[in-house]
Amino acid sequence: MMTINKAVEGNGNSIKVNNDKIISPRKPLGLYIHIPFCIKKCNYCDFLSFEAGYDSQKAYLGALLKEIEICSEKYHNKYYVDSIFVGGGTPSLVDTSLLRELTKALKKAFDLSDDAEITIESNPKTLNKEKLEAYLEMGINRLSIGTQSFDNDLLTRLGRAHSAEDFYDNYSLARSCGFSNINIDLMFSIPGQNLKHWQETLQCAVDLAPEHLSFYSLQIEEGTLFFQMKKEGTLVETDGQEDRDMYHYAQSFLKEKDYLQYEISNAAKKGYQSRHNLKYWSMEDYLGMGLGAHSFMSGTRFSNVTDFKTYLSAEGASEVWNHLNSREDNISEYLFTGLRRITGVDLNDFQKRFGEQITDVFSQNWMQIERYIEDEYLIYDGNQLLFTEKGIDISNTILTEFII
Repeated sequence: MMTINKAVEGNGNSIKVNNDKIISPRKPLGLYIHIPFCIKKCNYCDFLSFEAGYDSQKAYLGALLKEIEICSEKYHNKYYVDSIFVGGGTPSLVDTSLLRELTKALKKAFDLSDDAEITIESNPKTLNKEKLEAYLEMGINRLSIGTQSFDNDLLTRLGRAHSAEDFYDNYSLARSCGFSNINIDLMFSIPGQNLKHWQETLQCAVDLAPEHLSFYSLQIEEGTLFFQMKKEGTLVETDGQEDRDMYHYAQSFLKEKDYLQYEISNAAKKGYQSRHNLKYWSMEDYLGMGLGAHSFMSGTRFSNVTDFKTYLSAEGASEVWNHLNSREDNISEYLFTGLRRITGVDLNDFQKRFGEQITDVFSQNWMQIERYIEDEYLIYDGNQLLFTEKGIDISNTILTEFII
């Protein structure tokens, strides 16, 4: 299929080729591709991931290509693709030849805009010069590295397979190969980590000048080694106040260093916000393919099977759950996702989408919502609704007021 030129008319729903001929009223679409393989399971990880050899990887790719073909037949006439995110797991663990087949299939199956953002997740110790050069050749233009920490003791505690030295080597190599858009994932509230450790982590990160930084508070999830340790009383968790101190320090420090925080856990240099992630927080359409992948298409949420053998035998027809959002679902999700953005919710857009003002939709709860506004947890001026810094700290509590 043709590659779509960058020129997109008006509201983004009409595509022009060679800046003149409108070929269809298609909408932008983000693709998420799940690669479930990893070197080892980290102590905190509850993601759908596991170890697998080349034969399993190749079999998985075969099933994934069938799903891509089916999805292409269903959607390519309705959408053009402006972002692809290959996540996992550790996609950079997969043999380069298999990833080359994957990207080739995606380009054949869907029309990509010339400026499409194409991201691959990676972990240190899985990258080398050959892989990085191959990624660039494939059209991958954004690299996300799961660093988490620059402290080897903390990395060991997390159960990570890499050292700080591995990360520095991989980051330097990625730059020398030509990657000009790199995200670094960082984690705070790691058992044994204190504010000083976190300050040093952030300083190390900004010294490298990545274009994007993601910073997450460690969550202890059921089914992980950390969860078992917590049950046994052998895991010393970070104090809640120290967790908030770490978060607030990151906010102020990154702002000083000219990183714009645009979402609760993400900051970027100007022009480097993650286009793909913004789709999740703006209720734009995205299509997930692969084991356990989730999608949101035209108001319907659906997901794939999570059992590996079942996925391999599904011949690409791997959807197991779907839910058509009601109007009430859409209103609540619009607010839940939109309030994650630092700029909050555009209330004029809210009224255009749903035909009512937010004060009317939530008239029964508005008295409590007003208390949050008066207590400076929320900012509301009739045109915009957003969390304050201290509002982010109790955001889950506040969001219950927006459930219909």
